[in-house]
Amino acid sequence: MDQILGQVLRNAVWERLDMLADLATRADTDSLVSVARSELPRLTEGWRAMLSAHEPDERGDCPTCSTRWHRCKAPCSVWQVAHEHLVAGGLAPQQDLRRTWRRTRANVPAQTRAPKPTQAETTGRHALIPQVAAH
Repeated sequence: MDQILGQVLRNAVWERLDMLADLATRADTDSLVSVARSELPRLTEGWRAMLSAHEPDERGDCPTCSTRWHRCKAPCSVWQVAHEHLVAGGLAPQQDLRRTWRRTRANVPAQTRAPKPTQAETTGRHALIPQVAAH
């Protein structure tokens, strides 16, 4: 049950990111301004909450990425990705956002990424169940 709920949650987040990326590239100016006013504060707060969970502890380790047997020194991959996309990315030439995200996501350590989707999960854009083939 937790696996299904987790997949539903991940799919909802991926769908939202896809929708925002599509809007960023296709929306007219008025729609883009409206979306920016409503979504930028939410995205900013989301980044802040995520980065707060990855603030280094008194030993300089990331408490979220560290395990009992393996300490992860700050800055962890979450902080590195945040810097790349929020700071350094602003200085780089404009790129396709989806291509950049996929490349960055591929560089995130496997333990922090969601597992590869099963065949059932890859049917459709972010599907949970396979679609029945038409006869």
